[in-house]
Amino acid sequence: MNEQEIAALVAKIIAEQRGSSDCFQFAEEDTLVPVGVSNRHIHLSQEDFEKLFGAGATMTHFKDLSQPGQFACQEVMTLVGPGGAIERVRLLGPARKQTQVEVSVADCFKLGVKPPLRDSGDLAGSAPLTIVGPKGSINIPEGCIIALKHIHMHTDDANRLGLVNGDHVNVQTCGERNLMFEDVLIRVSDKFRLEMHVDMDEANAASLTNGDTVKIVGKC
Repeated sequence: MNEQEIAALVAKIIAEQRGSSDCFQFAEEDTLVPVGVSNRHIHLSQEDFEKLFGAGATMTHFKDLSQPGQFACQEVMTLVGPGGAIERVRLLGPARKQTQVEVSVADCFKLGVKPPLRDSGDLAGSAPLTIVGPKGSINIPEGCIIALKHIHMHTDDANRLGLVNGDHVNVQTCGERNLMFEDVLIRVSDKFRLEMHVDMDEANAASLTNGDTVKIVGKC
């Protein structure tokens, strides 16, 4: 292989590593997105909440979360799986139509469960789990997931970037442990505030904390 052929091969490899031709790169005004790190947590239906905390009980506000209308509650519960238990897992409000538990891969080893990697609310066929509260316990036949990394995006931000709900993008972190998150789901709503959500495993891999920023660098 001569030098010209070697140069052509190197150029081809570099182009493939940067992404296929059906991906595009954003211009110089690449969007910086704040990060929110999600620890394990629980969303409950009102029916399940009352089973765990008593008939007529209401969720107790602890603090607002970054997404409008979402809040952490004072109530905490214990998750129980075939392999063990995790105590003091916080409830997030408001109530949902269906109970959902979000855990990290590391949590799964302790609980002994194998939940799928899913978008929030996509619970069909997900893992079963037991939730224990002060007034009782429930066994959910499905509802435990590992949440897909995703970006909450207001409609105005999506329009500016030419993105729509359900798109996927590549995201570059900006810290000491610099890495690329690929295939990040875009979720768009007038009710959302711009923020990328990662779980504890993903945050630790990139040394990310709440309030750090990452950069959207390409759409796939």
